[in-house]
Amino acid sequence: MADSDPTFSALMDLLRRLPPTKVESNVNTLCELCPDYTDDLLGNVDQPLLVCKDAGGGRDFLGCDYNRDGESFRSPWTNSYLPTATDGPLPSPKLRQLEQSLNGAFDTYREMYFEGGISSVYLWDLEDGAGAGGSGGKEVMFAGVVLMKKTLTSDDATSPSGSWDSLHVFECQERGRSAKYKLTSTVILVLNTATAAKAEGKGAEGAEGSGAVTLSGSMTRQDEVDAPLTTSSAHVPNIGRMVENMEIKMRNLLSSVYFGKTKDVTNDLRSQSGLETKSKEDMLRAELAGRLGQRKG
Repeated sequence: MADSDPTFSALMDLLRRLPPTKVESNVNTLCELCPDYTDDLLGNVDQPLLVCKDAGGGRDFLGCDYNRDGESFRSPWTNSYLPTATDGPLPSPKLRQLEQSLNGAFDTYREMYFEGGISSVYLWDLEDGAGAGGSGGKEVMFAGVVLMKKTLTSDDATSPSGSWDSLHVFECQERGRSAKYKLTSTVILVLNTATAAKAEGKGAEGAEGSGAVTLSGSMTRQDEVDAPLTTSSAHVPNIGRMVENMEIKMRNLLSSVYFGKTKDVTNDLRSQSGLETKSKEDMLRAELAGRLGQRKG
């Protein structure tokens, strides 16, 4: 296995120590240095989703390792590989029908929650199953991925910018009139904002300066859900509800971990009020404490 390979472990360890904002260029560089590990790196390292153009479908779609075949990516709108046609794997007809329904559902979800961006859903058959339209006594098994990307571009240097990339990979196992879903979700968040700083000094007004703060990283969570399956179309609300609940949970975690912790660390390292203001506050606090002490005496 690749995980037990010392070279692959060293490559993954190196990527964990490099800036998350440059993960794409870092992965490409490592693939060039160690071409034998290209598939392992692309399959195990979470990267920002690629935006691809489907001229035939008239819409953009998202590309990742799950819909890639060589240098081409399968479009969920036309079910063909672009930019060059390949003989890459395609879902079975009934699974393709479910894929189209999920793309329509998550397109509405994306517009409601993100007010823009791009979403794509891809499904594929698992070898041990009979496909989404399996019949008889065979166990129906399939897998898929729900992708969403929202990019915020800045009009000028002072405006914030960033991106949100979420990948929800799931496996479905039908058990009669119920289904078991195993979900692995990853969110890649990048935020950039300009800052203004003022250097205080004795007898000086202070010097104005500017800089930038970048907050980036990824978070992965897993979950298992059992849901009723009255009809094959019930997969749409089941998967939709599962992904929605996971995204809400991860957004709350990001809010408390990323933003809350960063704010606490920043406030401990640097005071926004400046040294002069802080000195006055300390003098006032000492004066009040002294007068309270005199009253008690």
